Amino acid sequence: MDVPEAQPNNPLHGLKLEEILEFLVAEYGWEELGERINIRCFNFDPSIKSSLTFLRKTPWAREKVEQLFIRSTKK
Repeated sequence: MDVPEAQPNNPLHGLKLEEILEFLVAEYGWEELGERINIRCFNFDPSIKSSLTFLRKTPWAREKVEQLFIRSTKK
């Protein structure tokens, strides 16, 4: 079995999408998260589960969430 190589330049390496989303919700709350990234799953009846389902199927939205996470952790 191949062991995945370390990715020192990838700030998302080893993180699950769920962990990223939970961090952002804790950091900003659903309302501000919906203002920063205007997607329906953040603005209407938001939940971790429904957001994960959407983000896993929608690459552009996932990219926005990952970029916000990177910016938020560099503060």
